[in-house]
Amino acid sequence: MRMENINHVAIIGTGMIGASMAALFTGNGYPTTMLAFSERGQNNGKALYNTCFKDLIEKGLVTEEQAERCGKLLRITYDYSDISDADFIFECVVERTEVKYCVYEKIEEHCKQFKVLASSTSALSADILAEGLSRNKEKLVVAHPYNPPHLVPFVEVVKSAYTSEETAKTAYDVLESTGRKVIIMQRCAPGFVANRLQHALLREAIHIVEEGLATPRDIDKALMYSFSPRYTSVGLFEHQDAAGLDMVKCIEDYLLPTLSNANTTPDYINNLVSENNLGMKTGKGIYDWTKEAQEDFRRRASAPYLCYFNWDIPKE
Repeated sequence: MRMENINHVAIIGTGMIGASMAALFTGNGYPTTMLAFSERGQNNGKALYNTCFKDLIEKGLVTEEQAERCGKLLRITYDYSDISDADFIFECVVERTEVKYCVYEKIEEHCKQFKVLASSTSALSADILAEGLSRNKEKLVVAHPYNPPHLVPFVEVVKSAYTSEETAKTAYDVLESTGRKVIIMQRCAPGFVANRLQHALLREAIHIVEEGLATPRDIDKALMYSFSPRYTSVGLFEHQDAAGLDMVKCIEDYLLPTLSNANTTPDYINNLVSENNLGMKTGKGIYDWTKEAQEDFRRRASAPYLCYFNWDIPKE
């Protein structure tokens, strides 16, 4: 349910994350302004926003009338003065500190009443980001969503050394009001929580390939049809308790010495990058990516999250 003291949400950036967050906030009744940096960015942001609703309509989760109602809560601007009264600001620009610092300078110049400045960064430290603010360091948090954030319910909030408890609580409450499942990290660390887990798994998967134990396709199949579905219903630590920690200890004592402990990017990835086989964006990476394969992936990537759809769509 929309928080009464949050009357205007500003989103800086019109890429996939920004547009998806705009869909999420307008879909939960928040008047929202996306700030674009060019006409192309404006058009791209609007197109991505519309695509979010088009997909939801096709899945029967939103009606065309509801989408139109949500769309009336969105505007796109080039002018920071149009977000001067924003209560909650979501920064979704590229992962370069100098770009983010420039945005933060503009925010402090024009926006005088914001309660939270949340960065969607998936990598940069909250402590480093806070250095880009001169007067409002205590109002910054990282609020890292997963793509696409209008469907994936998880958001991890990361405090800097300057973040006030009031800021962290407000960020938590606002995100929770949109139906998100939110955690607040106890202290900042590279990769936060979910990416640390994801890349630890990826490191071992690549190690298995490099050791000639299994192909990428077989590893994907093992994940999709063994333990991955389990962890949509039960937690990792819950499962270990259920299995018995004495058995867990026996397995770990035997297995851990054989796992990868690499602390640099594996050659398997380095070689693909050096050949400019970057994945979907170049049409070839670990797999070949035809247009049909890309569309099939997009559909399958969204499918597990449709059951979590829980927007409080505005009634009027």
